[in-house]
Amino acid sequence: MGKSASFLIVLVCASLQLFGNVNVFAAERLKDMASVQGIRNNQLVGYGLVVGLDGTGDQTTQTPFTTQSIINMLAQLGTTLPTTQSMQLKNVAAVVVTASLPPFARIGQQIDVTVSSMGNAKSLRGGTLIMTPLKGADGQVYAQAQGNMMVGGRSGQGGGNQAAASHLLAGRIAAGATVEREVPTALGAGPYVHYEMGTSDFGTTQRAVEAINRAMGQGTARALDGRVIQVNAPEDIDTRVAFMGRLENIEISPTRTTAKVIVNPRTGSVVMNQMVTIESCAVAHGQLSVVVNPNPPNPPEGQAATPPSNASGTLMAVNAGANLSEVIKAINALGANPQDLLSILQAMKAAGSLRADLEII
Repeated sequence: MGKSASFLIVLVCASLQLFGNVNVFAAERLKDMASVQGIRNNQLVGYGLVVGLDGTGDQTTQTPFTTQSIINMLAQLGTTLPTTQSMQLKNVAAVVVTASLPPFARIGQQIDVTVSSMGNAKSLRGGTLIMTPLKGADGQVYAQAQGNMMVGGRSGQGGGNQAAASHLLAGRIAAGATVEREVPTALGAGPYVHYEMGTSDFGTTQRAVEAINRAMGQGTARALDGRVIQVNAPEDIDTRVAFMGRLENIEISPTRTTAKVIVNPRTGSVVMNQMVTIESCAVAHGQLSVVVNPNPPNPPEGQAATPPSNASGTLMAVNAGANLSEVIKAINALGANPQDLLSILQAMKAAGSLRADLEII
């Protein structure tokens, strides 16, 4: 196996530095680690038409829903066509429009929308989205979208070949939708506001409770479990908003994270954090062999240490307790491909030598 097949991306994630033994974690604000329960975005979706394309729209003979949509739209505008009408159009495309309705959005507020082709159009560049109602999960219309699209990238054709520098079948309309219905959002129920931590960690949650009580007074916050914090907040809405503004800027020092290794076998990417360690083991995979040596021999005075090797030159030693990055480098040096790496890490995890959670994405 050649070295060209062993290109692997290795990233080591640490809080303050990528290499070394520093275990101090920087403080983070509460607003970066937690969210207020009940305050969330709401997804909106709609079906519409994009017009004004330069011959790059849907082939209406193959997308009957586009033709039907055009007939329905013209009927609403006072022009009636038979439903069996055959239309050969090239400048219209059927699209799906999506948007995210932010919390506390008010009627008349404008939000961004994303427009994506759902037929066989070649490009949406230069198109105009006509009025499209955007509905929520309850089927109610919460916004109306319309406007000129912005499609990035470019395409070209020459010598019988066509090339596209980027995706031309999706675009965005900045402030392209107007909110028509509000979603009631309450800042907590009664005297309490609940914060949900981004991850379930009892240590970090307890530190957050202690930091809130130090800053806002003892008894202000208490942990309901490893994720939710109950905060006693003023019931007056003006005072509550100011209180939460102070609360979300409190700094918290998180505890050490769980040792984890993320592997993407499709791209050969390996991402690990600084808590990962390796116990002594020996792994053989095909023509590849890796030995994690618990007691590496000391070289004679004046000589450099060299890794042991077998007759075929496919054995490499790594000291026990070393960071996983050293093991990855050893595997790369042996000419491993991403699938070899994944198999080796799985075997080390099964043997108990990889002191980390292995997650494959």
